[in-house]
Amino acid sequence: MSGLEIIFLIVAGVTLLASLFVVTTPNLVHAALWLILALFGVAAAFVLLNAAFLAVVQVLVYIGAIAVLMIFAIMLTRRVMKDSGPQTNANWVWAALLGLLLFAGLTFVLINSGAEQASLPALALDADPIAQLGQELVSPNAYVIPFELASVLLLAAMIGAIVVAWKK
Repeated sequence: MSGLEIIFLIVAGVTLLASLFVVTTPNLVHAALWLILALFGVAAAFVLLNAAFLAVVQVLVYIGAIAVLMIFAIMLTRRVMKDSGPQTNANWVWAALLGLLLFAGLTFVLINSGAEQASLPALALDADPIAQLGQELVSPNAYVIPFELASVLLLAAMIGAIVVAWKK
C-alpha cells in the first residue's frame, strides 16, 4: 500500500466519521462544525485526485459560503427554535436497517463490478482542464444528469428551508 493510499484512507475515514457526527449530534452548531470538517475531507479527496479546481470550489462555495451561512442562520434563529421533543421516532430502526441493506447492496455491486481494473481516461495535456470540466458537465454522455440532480436537490433544500422558517 502506497503512502498516497494511506493518506486517502485517513482522509476518507475522517470524512465518514465527521459525516456520522453531523447527523447524530444533537447540537446544531456542533453539527454545522462537523459538516465543515466533512466538507474539508471532500476537498482533500479532490486534492488527492489531482482535481485542484474542484477542491478550491469545494472550499470556497461549500465551506466558505454555505457552511458559514448555516452557522449564522443557526446562531440568529436560536431563540426562535424551541426543543420540540426527541429527534427520532419509532421507525428509526427500520431506517437504519434499510440504510445498512443499501450499503451492503452497493458494496456488493462495487466489489463485483470490476472497477479496480478500470483506468481513468487520459487527459489531453494541451487542453485547458477547466474547459474540459465545463464540457463534461453539459455533455449528455457525461455528467449532465448528476449535475441536474444536484440542482434539483438544492432546490428541494431551499423549499424545505422556506417551509421550516415559515411562520404558522
